[in-house]
Amino acid sequence: MTPLKKYIRPGVLRNFLRKAYELVGRECPLAIGYEGEVVIVEGTDSFTGFDENQSGVISASLQFNNIHTGKVLMRVPSGYSEESRTNCERVLKFTTYSIQELIDMERARRSIAEEALTKYRELALLHRSVPAINTSLSIRDVVAALINECRRENYPGELGMVFLAEPGSVQFRLAVQFGFPFGSNLQALADSDLFIQVAEDGRGEIINNLDKESRWDDELSGLGSMALIPIVSPNRCEGVLILASENKDLFEAAHRKSLATLASVAGISVSNAFNFEGVQRLMNAILQALAEAIDSRDPFTAGHSERVAHLAVAFAYALNEDAGFTDIRFSDEELRELYYAGILHDVGKIGIKEDVLTKNTRLPERRMEVLRARFQLFGQASDFNWVEAYDRVRSVNKSMTPGKEDLEYIKNLGEQSWQVGNDKLPLLYDDELEVLLLEYGNLTLEERLEIQRHPAESERILQHIPMQEGYDNMLTIIRQHHERMDGSGYPDGLMADDIFLQSRLMSIVDIYDAVTQERHYKPAFTRSEAVKILKKEIDEGKLDGDLATFFLINIEKIEILSERVKATRVTHLSEIGNLLTL
Repeated sequence: MTPLKKYIRPGVLRNFLRKAYELVGRECPLAIGYEGEVVIVEGTDSFTGFDENQSGVISASLQFNNIHTGKVLMRVPSGYSEESRTNCERVLKFTTYSIQELIDMERARRSIAEEALTKYRELALLHRSVPAINTSLSIRDVVAALINECRRENYPGELGMVFLAEPGSVQFRLAVQFGFPFGSNLQALADSDLFIQVAEDGRGEIINNLDKESRWDDELSGLGSMALIPIVSPNRCEGVLILASENKDLFEAAHRKSLATLASVAGISVSNAFNFEGVQRLMNAILQALAEAIDSRDPFTAGHSERVAHLAVAFAYALNEDAGFTDIRFSDEELRELYYAGILHDVGKIGIKEDVLTKNTRLPERRMEVLRARFQLFGQASDFNWVEAYDRVRSVNKSMTPGKEDLEYIKNLGEQSWQVGNDKLPLLYDDELEVLLLEYGNLTLEERLEIQRHPAESERILQHIPMQEGYDNMLTIIRQHHERMDGSGYPDGLMADDIFLQSRLMSIVDIYDAVTQERHYKPAFTRSEAVKILKKEIDEGKLDGDLATFFLINIEKIEILSERVKATRVTHLSEIGNLLTL
């Protein structure tokens, strides 16, 4: 009864046989046989006498499915007239036809139900897998999510791997795997004829006995069966998903269909991730070119923008990990934005006059040569020790913080003049005195204002570049990175909370890198000297005290992290959080 129960309840079958038995005057017993065995009888208590080859027994075939068959049997008594026998055959055929119709209807219903269930499972798989696989534009995250979904669905096969095609190439490289021992040469699988054909045709295959597969030359020994599913995007085969086992005959057609559904989701995600990373690489190259254009104008500041970017990201990440700053949390997108802001924070220096940007003395060398000739002429016309005077001026010219005596000496020189015909010529002109009498640095007020244009100039240059989403605050960070908490900064003289948090953070690392690197006007300061300078800035209320103090306490850790940021060379900056481990 087992094969019959799948399609018709036994009670229904008995009713059919009973009705047929009654139609033939209750004189012709009926039975149903399955593969040579009688399983149900009506009209007699005996199962014997229903051999279809026996005299007096007529039969008609039933088809349960593509494999299993049965018979409806009727025993016609001897001595029946031809007309009565014909009537019995008609009843038998009608009964068989009716039973077959019920079987076919049930098969159709089951087929529709199975198809609906398959669609439901496919939709459920899509519903669950799409968010899991599409949550990231990182290639690594996408393939990891794909493998996790495969393992979650409990597909056959204790081994798995994903190969991805290199952008612009037909070469496939292993992206992720599970189950294989360390050191396995999995790349050999990608060189097999089987793999190549699946990738070229874009159609998945199930091989349940690799020993009999002509396209397999045991490239990866020990495997018995394998499912190879191409990961296809609208444009090309992005990769191949493979599940495998040492055992044979594990995979079914339903597995291939389900895996193909997962692979189709992953195909779009992989394509998007490749495109995104391509855009990121292009953007990185453009931004790097801008940063290098700045550095090329002044060899002493070469690398400053990259170091600030690395330090800023490391600083922000360290804040994320510190329990004392629970109100500060930088997302992966904000870390990436901070990185690019660091790379580009000085791009406005492209628009600053080069003689101001690279100025390393108070007066340029050509002006000093003119001054030397003037002093020498004055010395020849009067009792004036021009060599001593020129040496003192030359010393002040190179000094960042000349002493009071030197400044007083310069002031006295400026009061001297000599007569040339009807003209009275000064020993030092007003513009020369202005810069030589500076108490600190080598920039005049006008030149300092020129330098202070660069944050606003950076914003002006970059605002014409259509940035991707997630960089809404980048221009603000760049414009404000020279603002100070007491309002003494530039270009807008903002104070305290009016300054964006990331700008306050960047101002700290910008100062730190500037003082610890050699410049044309000063030697490189040690870390301890830089700490003193930052502490002074904190005491004067110029820097965010909490942030700057945290930076000084964790300076060694932050520098180590910044080196890791540099070493990773992450194209996709959202991965920084995963790659940095405190």
